[in-house]
Amino acid sequence: MKTLLTIIFIFFISFAAQAQDNTAEVKVETAKKEIVTETAKENSVARLYRFKNSRIKKELSFKTSKNTAKLA
Repeated sequence: MKTLLTIIFIFFISFAAQAQDNTAEVKVETAKKEIVTETAKENSVARLYRFKNSRIKKELSFKTSKNTAKLA
């Protein structure tokens, strides 16, 4: 009796899941953007570093006086 009720319950749940209304897909409008091909002609100075992100690595690798391990 228990197996019969379980099978009926499974069929009921599966049919209820298939009976759900499928919503229509919403189409998204895309925005068109133009590519600018003109470049500005300015005399500017650029810094060249030997290593990539050297300034960031230097600032992130700082040590404080509280970093040292203490013996308990």
